[in-house]
Amino acid sequence: MILKRLAVPVLGLLLAGCMLLMLVHPASSLTAALRGLSIWWDVLFPSLFPFFVISEIMLGFGVVHLFGALLDPLMRPLFNIPGAGGFVAAMGYVSGYPVGAKLTAKLREQQLISRVEGERLVAFTTSSDPIFLLGAVSVGFFHDASLGLVLALAHYGGGLIVGFLMSFYGRRDKEAPNSVSQSGKPAPRTTVREASNELHTGRLRMALRSMAEARRKDGRSIGELLKGAIQSSLQLIIVVGGLVVFFTVLMELLDRAGIMSSLFTFTDRLLSLAGFPEEMSAALVSGLFEVTLGARSAGEASTSVPLQFKAAAAAFILSWGGLSVHAQVASILNGTGLRYLPFMAARLVHALLAAGLLLILWEPVMNSGLSVSLRSLPAAAGLSSPVQGFAFSLSLLAMLLIAASLLSLLILLLRRMQGLWQRR
Repeated sequence: MILKRLAVPVLGLLLAGCMLLMLVHPASSLTAALRGLSIWWDVLFPSLFPFFVISEIMLGFGVVHLFGALLDPLMRPLFNIPGAGGFVAAMGYVSGYPVGAKLTAKLREQQLISRVEGERLVAFTTSSDPIFLLGAVSVGFFHDASLGLVLALAHYGGGLIVGFLMSFYGRRDKEAPNSVSQSGKPAPRTTVREASNELHTGRLRMALRSMAEARRKDGRSIGELLKGAIQSSLQLIIVVGGLVVFFTVLMELLDRAGIMSSLFTFTDRLLSLAGFPEEMSAALVSGLFEVTLGARSAGEASTSVPLQFKAAAAAFILSWGGLSVHAQVASILNGTGLRYLPFMAARLVHALLAAGLLLILWEPVMNSGLSVSLRSLPAAAGLSSPVQGFAFSLSLLAMLLIAASLLSLLILLLRRMQGLWQRR
């Protein structure tokens, strides 16, 4: 209670201090603002806006409900969330932050998930997109495409582990069942082949029925749906841009005030006590605020630092997300009833897991020769064509959804076969 009372005056003092620093350093503030605006316009707008619009349209057409029914047998036992969370996870991993948070908020608004399920879902679906991880970080910052595989395994593997750990979160809370969590029970006295056929047709029929019902409830025409998707997506992308510009200016002002150098010194001592290279302090402190700056600083660290420690720092930064991403997610979750603190705790756990996984996987992955295969991907080519990168993201999304759907049907089939064998 005391902390809540102190939060407003403390925040007011901090903002007043920022205003004073802006008056003292107007040219630096303007330069930083233009730099943040350039990042938003050149990188974030073309990469995020199309996925914002696509996700809105898919919600209106009931595609999310379709995959919700198909993926429920997979998502329930693994992550303790409805099947619609599988679609959110695929979109979040392909599109990057904050698409997962946006879709989670939409599911919450449509009452497809409970509050606890939403907090579980947003905790592990907020991640970097593979285009940025492979193209910008591996190739652009580290100039080594072979790092892409180990970075991807550490980052996305850590996210899935966080999702599994979050499945135990809030189990004591009483949750109302939602419409997409349905389970198919085996019909008595059927053969394994009949059970398999009935399983596939029954699950697909239920999924298509859920999609049709969602489309009927939405009721908007294609033109109205497209208009609404563009309007809401523009509002969100402008909020994202404003936060990017704000944190870019904030970091510049903190640097001018000497606060960043103090943070560097403090982090140096912590890294030294932990047995890690002190030169990574600049990357970690920059990554605390903004992902791109932190990852670039990790790639440009001193050559005396072993490459695996640089990559571990990059994995930590990508998984943490930066306070800029945290602010974006907090603004999206505002008004949905979903709390920010579980998300922040999950980001910290994800960051530690990703860094640890990278150090563990470094030798077996980098010595296996598999990392070289990533050079054939569009991201490793430098992403010279935005259309090529967008097509790569869509194809990856399709592969993830198809693989998850097949795995979900396989789980149902195994359950049905087990039930048949137990009756014999």
